[in-house]
Amino acid sequence: MSKNSKEDIIRLVEEEDVEFIRLQFTDIYGNLKNMAVTTSQLDKVLNNKCMFNGVAIEGFNRNEEFDFYLYPDLDTFVIFPWRPQQGKVARIICDVYCKDGTPFAGDPRYILKKVIKEANDLGYTFDVGPECEFFLYNTDEQGNPTTILDEKGGYFDVSPLDTGENVRREIVLTLEDMGFDVETSYHAGAPSQHEIDFKYADALKTADNITTLKMVVKTIAKRHGNHATFMPKPVRGIKGSGMHVNMSLSKDGKNIFEDKEDIYGLSTTAYEFMAGIMEHIKGITVITNPLINSYKRLVAGYDAPIEIGWSAINRTPLIRIPTASGTETRIELRSPDPTANPYLSLAVCLAAGLDGIKRNLTPPPSIENKNESDNILRLPKSLDEAIKEFEKDEYIKDVVGNHFAEQYINTKKAEWNDFCTQVTAWEMEHYLYRY
Repeated sequence: MSKNSKEDIIRLVEEEDVEFIRLQFTDIYGNLKNMAVTTSQLDKVLNNKCMFNGVAIEGFNRNEEFDFYLYPDLDTFVIFPWRPQQGKVARIICDVYCKDGTPFAGDPRYILKKVIKEANDLGYTFDVGPECEFFLYNTDEQGNPTTILDEKGGYFDVSPLDTGENVRREIVLTLEDMGFDVETSYHAGAPSQHEIDFKYADALKTADNITTLKMVVKTIAKRHGNHATFMPKPVRGIKGSGMHVNMSLSKDGKNIFEDKEDIYGLSTTAYEFMAGIMEHIKGITVITNPLINSYKRLVAGYDAPIEIGWSAINRTPLIRIPTASGTETRIELRSPDPTANPYLSLAVCLAAGLDGIKRNLTPPPSIENKNESDNILRLPKSLDEAIKEFEKDEYIKDVVGNHFAEQYINTKKAEWNDFCTQVTAWEMEHYLYRY
C-alpha cells in the first residue's frame, strides 16, 4: 500500500512547480532507463496509461510482444535537486506491466517483489544495508573519461590527499535532499576510490536507493568535471570496488538474527540463512558479479573474497559477521560489486537465504584465520564459470523465472564469447616480438 496517494502527487507537483517527470525503470542489467513526460500528462501517468515499446531494452524482448505499460510507485516520487528551481524535474520509479495488466516477468523490480512477498508470507521482513564503492576520475579535453590517478589517497584520508572530497560532499548533500539517510562517506582504500553507506531499509527501498545513488553519483561527478565509475576493477594492481551487502531478517519488528547466548550473537535462523547463501553462492554469482571485469576484482591480495566461507574474525571470506548486536545484528556478504542489478541481487540473496531456513541448512565451521582455508570452496573465477554455475542451479533459475534466465544467459554468453575473440594489449606486449 502506497503512503502517497494520487492526490498527494498532484499537490506536490503543483506546490513545487514541477513541469517534467521522468518515469524510471531498469533493464535486466540494472541500467537505468526512463521515459519523460510533462505534467500535462500527469493524469495519464497516475492511471497507469503510459505505454512504451521495449524492443530496444535489454531483456524485454518477449516473442512478438514489445509494448509495455509503466505503473508508477508513488512512494518513489522525488524532485531532482540539481535541476532548475522553476520548472522542476521529478522522477517516479515504475513497475513494468504487460498489455493484459499482468506484471512483466522480466522486470527486475517485479522479481524482487515476488521474493519479498514470499518472505512476508513467512512473517519476515528483509532489511538490507549496502556499502557502495566507486572511483572518481579525471576527464580529458573532450570530456571523455580517463583512468588517470592524480592522487595517492587511501582509507579515510582527507584533503589534500583526498582530491574528491568536495565532489563526495555534494553527492551526500544531494542524496539527503532527496530523502536519503546517509550514515557515512569517506575515501576508500584505493587512489580516487570512495564509499557512501546509507541506512538500512527494506529490500525494495534499498534497491531503489542503490539505483538512485548511481544516478546521483554520476550526475554530480560530471558537474565537477569528473567521471564516476562503478566498474569493479578499472585499474590493475589496486583494490577494486565492491558493494558489500549487510542483511538481516525481522519478524514482528524484532531482528531475528540475534541470539545473545550464541558465541557470535547469531540465532539458528541467521545460521540457516547464511548456509542457504553459501549453498547457492556459485549459482548467484553471475548476478551479483555480472561483468567479465568483475572477476578481476575477485582475486587474492586485494581484500576481495575468493573463498566460500564465513568468519567473525577473519575479514577475507565471503561472509563476515560484524560485531554489532541487537537491532544491528546482521551478516555481511562481501562478494557483490556495484555493477550488479540491485533488484536481482537482493532477490537471489533473499531467496537463497529463505531456502536455507526452509531446509534447516547448517553452514560449515567458520574460518578464523587464513591458514584454515586450504580446503575451502572457491567462488567462480570467470564470467564463463559463473554462467555455468547459474545454469546448474535450478532453484535460482526458478527464482528469476524462465524469461529472465534465458535472456540473461544468452546475453552473458555472447559477452563472454566476444571477449574471447579480442586481442588484448597484454597479448601484444608478450607475444608480438617474441613469436
